[in-house]
Amino acid sequence: MNNPESKQNFTSSFEGLLDLVRYLRSDAGCPWDREQSSRSLSPMLLEEIYELVSSIESENKRDLLEELGDVLLHIAFQIEIANTKNLFDMKDVFNAAISKYVTRHPHVFADESYESPEELKQKWEELKRKEKDRNYILDGIPSNQPSLSHAQILQSRASRAGFDWENIIGVREKINEELNELENTKNKSDRIEEFGDLIFTLVNYGRKLNIDVEQAVRLANTKFISRFVAMEILAEQRDQEFISLTIEQKDELWETVKNNQ
Repeated sequence: MNNPESKQNFTSSFEGLLDLVRYLRSDAGCPWDREQSSRSLSPMLLEEIYELVSSIESENKRDLLEELGDVLLHIAFQIEIANTKNLFDMKDVFNAAISKYVTRHPHVFADESYESPEELKQKWEELKRKEKDRNYILDGIPSNQPSLSHAQILQSRASRAGFDWENIIGVREKINEELNELENTKNKSDRIEEFGDLIFTLVNYGRKLNIDVEQAVRLANTKFISRFVAMEILAEQRDQEFISLTIEQKDELWETVKNNQ
């Protein structure tokens, strides 16, 4: 590859991304990129994934294009670092992904058939357990993911194993029970535990409504930020200092902003 520093010489393909990463990590490249490891890049990869999800939810085409590229670049870094350690290369990754998803779709690539979507989900989990040699139903769920997502995955896995409320009424009753227990706690340790139980049950309630709880809270956060900033702007337009306003005045701003959105 001539003049590797010219972007025109990196093809618009995953191989082109790998060529870019190889050059960045070479002696002629970037010292920072050269010293990175799979572990040191992991937090940044996670951040890029969150930014990608945010761009998907905001339906911003330009941001989505950029964030997809950032995630792909991080994947290229991870593959190249593994390749330099003789662990695996790009072809191995693609082969593993294709093989896994062909195996997990016997109803598409083989002669199996299922009576319902639930039966299909149960078979999917069964295949995953066999692939990863899991002994127990809840094995293999990453514990370092966001807590709400972790809770929802745990509950979904348990539900597919037949451990679930028959209907949403039971979950609603459990919410009231957990709320009463929280309000009757006597010390901080018990309060933390009971609050956790309440949140866990609320996640179950969302799951029963087919809501992605993590996404729902992200959207609520985004809405709150938007309205809070709008409150501050409205206060400025009225020549008011927001921080000095009474709670009643702030409530009035909130309702005004809410009604205008």
